[in-house]
Amino acid sequence: MIQDIKKDAEGRMRGAVEALRQELARMRTGRAHPSLIEAVEVEYYGNATPLKQVANITAEDARTLSVTPWDKSLVPAIEKAILNAGLGLNPVTAGTVIRVPLPPLTEERRRELVRLVRQEAESARVAIRNVRRDAMSRVKALLKDKAIGEDEERRAEHDIQALTDKYIEQVDQVLAQKEQDLLAV
Repeated sequence: MIQDIKKDAEGRMRGAVEALRQELARMRTGRAHPSLIEAVEVEYYGNATPLKQVANITAEDARTLSVTPWDKSLVPAIEKAILNAGLGLNPVTAGTVIRVPLPPLTEERRRELVRLVRQEAESARVAIRNVRRDAMSRVKALLKDKAIGEDEERRAEHDIQALTDKYIEQVDQVLAQKEQDLLAV
């Protein structure tokens, strides 16, 4: 029972860290990376579809992304979607290829992105703490139902706290790496 609770808690904590990594991958650091625009929604046959499902996205160089739609009639829709995505990007169409040059980040924009990254990291920490709270309450319920003893409860709470500390440390490492990337000129 306790092993199941710990395994479930660890899986959910790992999921919170992974979600943070995915969210931070979408934030611009000054280098061109396809994940910056993969999630942009394009109107495709009346449905909002992620850009990565209707086009090939590659990084031409450190400052330019190249988008090649599989359906050539989508070029104007993709261009419009990138413009309206609120990323501050201005796509340039050259035939059937859309090039997206990334403007250099200003110091002010870097600081704003660092603030947003810290908010995302704090959200991940809160999610991890919520998982801990849930696991602890499940252990206390087992104690209340007399399914486990007090020693087992204390040991389980210690183990759950150790898991929490481990995953919060991972969040801090991911945050530090992203801040370093953002502040590098």
